[in-house]
Amino acid sequence: MVLIQDPMAIFAYLSAIVGIVFMLSTLDNKFLRKFFRYAPPLIWMYFLPMLSTTFGIIPQSSDLYSFLSTYILPAGLLLLMISANVPATFKLGGKAVLLFLSGTIGVVIGGPIAFALFQGILPEEAWRGVGALAGSWIGGSANMGAMIEAFRTPDEILSPVILTDTLVGISWMGVMIALANFQERFNKWNGADNSTIKRVNEDIATDIERNVKPLQLPQLFGIIGIGFAGSYIIRVFAGMDFIPKSEIMSTSTWSFILITAVGIALSFTKVRNLEYYGASKIGYLGIYLFLTGIGAQANLADVVQAPQFILMGVVWLAIHILCIFAAARLLRAPLFFVAVGSQGNIGGTSSAPIVASVFQPALAPVGLLMGILGNIVGTYAALLCGKLAQMIAGG
Repeated sequence: MVLIQDPMAIFAYLSAIVGIVFMLSTLDNKFLRKFFRYAPPLIWMYFLPMLSTTFGIIPQSSDLYSFLSTYILPAGLLLLMISANVPATFKLGGKAVLLFLSGTIGVVIGGPIAFALFQGILPEEAWRGVGALAGSWIGGSANMGAMIEAFRTPDEILSPVILTDTLVGISWMGVMIALANFQERFNKWNGADNSTIKRVNEDIATDIERNVKPLQLPQLFGIIGIGFAGSYIIRVFAGMDFIPKSEIMSTSTWSFILITAVGIALSFTKVRNLEYYGASKIGYLGIYLFLTGIGAQANLADVVQAPQFILMGVVWLAIHILCIFAAARLLRAPLFFVAVGSQGNIGGTSSAPIVASVFQPALAPVGLLMGILGNIVGTYAALLCGKLAQMIAGG
């Protein structure tokens, strides 16, 4: 029996989690400062709701979670893009894209290899789940939905795949967030030049600090209006009949692409001045709430029902990690590019900007752009990954 079932009550509970965790992280307490240094607040946005579901406090399925992904997440992403300093971001160069593509290659080859290793203990049509999971791990949930349709993934395969996606993917995000504390050591070991990233991050942060203004009601309503009304109008437009749709280019995919385009366009106008009143902070609030909804959809008790899928996912992710770190070593790339490149694949548009902001607070738009790149190339790459798994299965 679930303790909290009403969607509004669940929303209040998740909001309280966000508030309490972040308030604790700001307290002037030596133990808490050290604790949150190695286990940052964002990790708990996933794991506390997951534990709440596991212990029957909130349900694993609720209309609220769909609402958060359909309306709250796009509004948050639009506010992040409006706040972007695009000219400064372009100074980072192309290494981020190269690291992203190396991570994509790791997912494409890792899926069939992991499937081949565990094929003997997996269900007969598990290769269809490989295609679905590849969609999620190269671009996010929108691509996963397209792959579920493309490979006709049955429910008995889909359930453990979603659990694997949630547990393994979230765990890797947590590791990446924790590694942010060691980026200086990694960059020194790797001989990576992190000066450009630091300079761009500092330039953007300095610009905001120099122009920061106290939030007033007109600006607050302007931020909320643009975030929610803007993202809703974009979603409605993306769903119109004259916008070409396919398994690859769904309404959700078009929504993220258009939100990025509109947000970047507005960032060149006076609308970007809303960032001086805290537009991106309000955007992050929406994204954090979305993340709590993602965590709530996983139940740790389900692990015992699909250990072979979890093991396959761990091996698969390890191959992705090996590929992206090998590319970082060859290119002498800083850890920031590893983080945004990996999360642009594994996490997509929801988590890539968050991980980017943990590494470099002003560079969240770089993570979002990597997530969008994952949306664009992900379905094609996932189709290839699924077809390779099908060949191994003899289908």
